[in-house]
Amino acid sequence: MCYRMKSLAPLLALALSMCASYAQANIVITGTRVIYPEAEREVTVRVDNVGTTPELVQTWLDEGNPKTLPSESKAPFTIVPPLFRLDPKKGQSLRLIYTQSPLPQDKESVFWLNVLEVPPRDKATSSEDLNKLQLAYRTRVKVFFRPKALTGRADDAPAQMTWRFVSKSDGGYALEATNPTPYNVTFSGLAATVAGARFANDKGGMVSPGGKEVFDMSNLRTMPASFTVDYTFINDYGVGVKGVFDPQQKK
Repeated sequence: MCYRMKSLAPLLALALSMCASYAQANIVITGTRVIYPEAEREVTVRVDNVGTTPELVQTWLDEGNPKTLPSESKAPFTIVPPLFRLDPKKGQSLRLIYTQSPLPQDKESVFWLNVLEVPPRDKATSSEDLNKLQLAYRTRVKVFFRPKALTGRADDAPAQMTWRFVSKSDGGYALEATNPTPYNVTFSGLAATVAGARFANDKGGMVSPGGKEVFDMSNLRTMPASFTVDYTFINDYGVGVKGVFDPQQKK
């Protein structure tokens, strides 16, 4: 996810009140998620400047609040380098190092890696140039901390989940997912087939370990007697993998 804002405040304040944009971000992160196995001393993440100008880049992790400033972060990781210049068509490896602060050992924990880029300010040649907006862009990707004690495979978790329909306050019905596994499961989209009709949710979402999540199914107004769920989950490599849930096969 990318953000932009006026670069009129100090760099640390750029994390606040940003609006979404993908148009001109030059700093690109390799991959859409980071897996951090507990046994690793550190994990590296590659960023590249695909633009034509040098960029000042700031990096930090947060615990899920996108408004968290770098100085406010309590995520148990050190990231090196936290601030650097990246020339055009060049790359930089970020080193994520777990500080060994206690984290749950029976399930994954999720954090967010922030990469904020600030383009150089153009030299003003007129009063009109002085009034131009400088835009900064921020990219956030999930970081999954995976304890070494976990059993099974993350890619097997979606098939172990169960689904059912629950009533909504407006009188309709939504699809509830229950995740009995120790892994976070992220869906990029899903659809339920009810009596030959298809009800889709293209927004998707993440279901936490041992948790439940409700997905809206548009205008479904009657409780289904039977149904199947087609879903696409995102694996460790950021690739969408399709699966099917049939309650009849779970019995």
